[in-house]
Amino acid sequence: MAFALAQAGAKVALNYANNEKRGHKAYDVFRASGYTGMLVRADVTNEAAVKDMVAQVRETLGPVDILVPNATPMQPQRRIEDYDWAFYQEMLDFFVKSPFLLTRACLADMKTRRWGRIINIISEVFSLGVAPFTAYVAAKGGQVGFSRSLATELAPFGITVNMISPGWIPVERHASDPQAVKDAYLKTVPAGRMGIPGDVAGAAVYLASDEASFVTGQFITVSGGRSFAV
Repeated sequence: MAFALAQAGAKVALNYANNEKRGHKAYDVFRASGYTGMLVRADVTNEAAVKDMVAQVRETLGPVDILVPNATPMQPQRRIEDYDWAFYQEMLDFFVKSPFLLTRACLADMKTRRWGRIINIISEVFSLGVAPFTAYVAAKGGQVGFSRSLATELAPFGITVNMISPGWIPVERHASDPQAVKDAYLKTVPAGRMGIPGDVAGAAVYLASDEASFVTGQFITVSGGRSFAV
């Protein structure tokens, strides 16, 4: 998404929280591609860290007018009896608290300019009610509700709030997932292939564009026809 937005002309700040080596590796590839941006480090579940990050970005690149919250913790699937509230809270911190903090930190500039794009990344698991996965699905449901209400609130200011709901997009963190599991999933995708990051990136570029100025509160599912959202 960062690369596609940059290719479309945006100056992009990429944030990471934990793995400095991987953060710099990603940013080095970004810069080598000729794009303009910066690398920042912040825990986006921490209010002070978010404020500091947005201040750094504003000072270097200018006001933020496109926001794509996309941080996540680990996502183990467990029976409801095997979860505890601390794990539920972690899910809510990443998928409700983090978008809230990021939105609030960027909102003043968007309102002043009367232009903004907020794009929350959801998941097909919300629409499908995937089990045993209640903590993640519940938190994603909270993010959906947050996005829809926020879309209504911010529409008069020229700010849109939309959601992208990807299917399973295998990336490096899925490298050790059993091939049999991937094959079984693929059989359920009408398009006949697994998704790639570029599929999600294309949706993000559209939602960030002027062409999408009359699209808000919407849920775009990127899953090759596997799932639908209402």
